[in-house]
Amino acid sequence: MTIDVRSDTVTRPTPAMLEAMMAAPVGDDVYGEDETVNALQTLAAETFGMDAALFCPSGTMTNQIAIKLHTQPGDEVICDALSHTYLYEGGGIAFHSGASVRTLPDTHGRFTAKHVKDNVNNRNDAHLPWTRLVTVENTVNKAGGCCWELSELKAIRQTCDEHSLGLHLDGARLYNAIVAKNHKPSEFGTLFHTISLCLSKGLGAPVGSLLLGSREHIARAHRLRKLMGGGMRQAGYLAAAGLYGLQHHVTRLADDHAKARHVASEIASLPYVASVLPVETNIVIFNLIDTVPVDGYLRYLSDNGVRAGSMGKQTVRFVFHLDVSDAQTSQLIEVARRFA
Repeated sequence: MTIDVRSDTVTRPTPAMLEAMMAAPVGDDVYGEDETVNALQTLAAETFGMDAALFCPSGTMTNQIAIKLHTQPGDEVICDALSHTYLYEGGGIAFHSGASVRTLPDTHGRFTAKHVKDNVNNRNDAHLPWTRLVTVENTVNKAGGCCWELSELKAIRQTCDEHSLGLHLDGARLYNAIVAKNHKPSEFGTLFHTISLCLSKGLGAPVGSLLLGSREHIARAHRLRKLMGGGMRQAGYLAAAGLYGLQHHVTRLADDHAKARHVASEIASLPYVASVLPVETNIVIFNLIDTVPVDGYLRYLSDNGVRAGSMGKQTVRFVFHLDVSDAQTSQLIEVARRFA
């Protein structure tokens, strides 16, 4: 059987999740009449201590809706140079919101309140775009799934308040951070104006993300979702998977983290591995030595039953999830060793 560690987006619903999906009571969600969608939105909002939530097809959509909520054309968004909203959402900030982007220096995907303060534009200078929004990604995908410290996030929120800036959290893998750091979801709900929460990664749902925020934000988000073509009808069959994931698949994320740490420790000593990023959650990113072409290494893995991905020159990524068993983890390590 192929071991697929390209991403945690490749998961398939468990039998119990499929059963919950097929048994879901549904209605027309565009009319607000889908019971299961409403239950999912209510649970998520209450869990994070926020007013309301909106179920959308993807995390890219929830992120882009949030950015548009906080900005006007000609404004500027501050984010890290590694952030998903900047690198991997098709230029959506420019396309949907007409905003420019101020990227902060690469510090493993995390920055400080001082970085934010130093990059807020003077609104009295007509030459400059108005800084309106700061976006944070937690965990940081391209930095190896690392987590933010709450103390720094609190400092950033204070800076945002001082400069009348919105603060948005791209929480594609937020529950990985919550489990790894033993945080409470409500701690993030009090810090951010809006949160994007992905259901189709570690939580194992086949599709879907949630946007959380104030009642005013979510009321406006309904219209933006419609404008982007994201209104769904009997969406409860999909929402039921996310609901099941929130109820049953959160604590098990620790298993994925343990597998990632184990694999990282094993491959760190292999002669063709130049370095491995620190592992905090379910992602292992490592660099190959210059004499080992990354394309050739990925072909070798594929020929031996392992599907992996690259994050750039000489860089390989493994992502662990509920469809990677202990036996498959051991097999992956053995395949890696044989290449050496």
